[in-house]
Amino acid sequence: MTTRTRFGWALAFGLTALAGCRNHDFPKYPVGYREFAYVTNGGSNTVSVFDVVNVRLDREIQVGQNPTGVAANPKRNEVYVVNSGTAGSNGSVSVIDTEKNVVAATIPVHRQPYFIEVDPAGEVAYVANSGSNSVSIVDLKARREVGSIPVGNGPGLARISADGKTLLVTNRTGNNVSLVDVAQRQVRKVIDGCPGATDAVILPDSRKAFVACSAAHQIMAIALASVADPKKPERGETRSDAPEALLDVGKTPVHLALKPDGGEVFVSNYDSDSISEVVTGTNDVGGSYLMGSHPVRGLVSSDNSLLYVSNFSSQEITVYSIDDGKRTASIHVGDGPDAMAFSSSGHLLFAVDARSSDVAVIRTRAQCFNRSGLQSLDCQSLFTLLPTGRQPNAIAVKAFKVQ
Repeated sequence: MTTRTRFGWALAFGLTALAGCRNHDFPKYPVGYREFAYVTNGGSNTVSVFDVVNVRLDREIQVGQNPTGVAANPKRNEVYVVNSGTAGSNGSVSVIDTEKNVVAATIPVHRQPYFIEVDPAGEVAYVANSGSNSVSIVDLKARREVGSIPVGNGPGLARISADGKTLLVTNRTGNNVSLVDVAQRQVRKVIDGCPGATDAVILPDSRKAFVACSAAHQIMAIALASVADPKKPERGETRSDAPEALLDVGKTPVHLALKPDGGEVFVSNYDSDSISEVVTGTNDVGGSYLMGSHPVRGLVSSDNSLLYVSNFSSQEITVYSIDDGKRTASIHVGDGPDAMAFSSSGHLLFAVDARSSDVAVIRTRAQCFNRSGLQSLDCQSLFTLLPTGRQPNAIAVKAFKVQ
């Protein structure tokens, strides 16, 4: 099937789906409400902007060379795109004004950045520079780098805790994890013994983290230190940074999906075609379940009930019922499904198809109803496909109101 034919089919399918939707199938948006999904296109040096309210491509924005990571500011109407550049070259961060959907500034960072994390206050961003073994500290209001923290070899990802006190950096080629004191802007602890450290999650209470050790087929649980606020000294329990356990999972764990309530982590085992379920309170592996071919990402619904898994080599998103412990659906999408994001209301799931250069828009259970008016799993399905630029790889969603 040609690209023209495929997108013609997708458009027809989308229009048919729209025609069959009832009024309550989609949220009623207030006046001035805006919501956009931003997809980085590494092969065309652009960002595709999708209008979530009207479910359509809005525009493409030219950014820097080889855009990879993307993150939305929780407080400001801005989205940040990491431009990785070429091997050996310094990268940059493009600041997108989401009200106008234009590049408002470009911030230089260091060599081969791939990931960006914004702090909960929306004031500072952290960029992992894999080519310079450092993390850039970016003042988002001033729109400039204000510091750089040396970490381990090949940092690929940085995660900040919910309390804003700890920054966790996974050093893939260093086979370790750097724990950074955010206030002091320096590494306070290095945790060794995690070969191929890739993805990481931090629990909502900021007390523990889990890291995927992709080269060892394991997940590392790490206790995080209690960090006193100089203005509000803590009392009671004092904790230190320390590894708690190494948990055996499937082959090549590449991604961790945390339930919003923090109770469980789901591991995408790329070379086992499975997910593993980890109970965070006890550090136990609850079980493993077969998914599609080469699962690469997972995403849990806001009500903690469903896990969506993108299977890179089987052109499908698998839906797993957490409470029932079983697969409930497989939704056919484009080629190479990878990064995913929910719309703000959760009624749509966007899945980036890296090989076919499109985004699959999936109706979720949040707006699926049966004839009795009750939520149903059965109607979860592909809504439409929307075109992106070449080699799409990451996605972020930003919603806001304008006056």
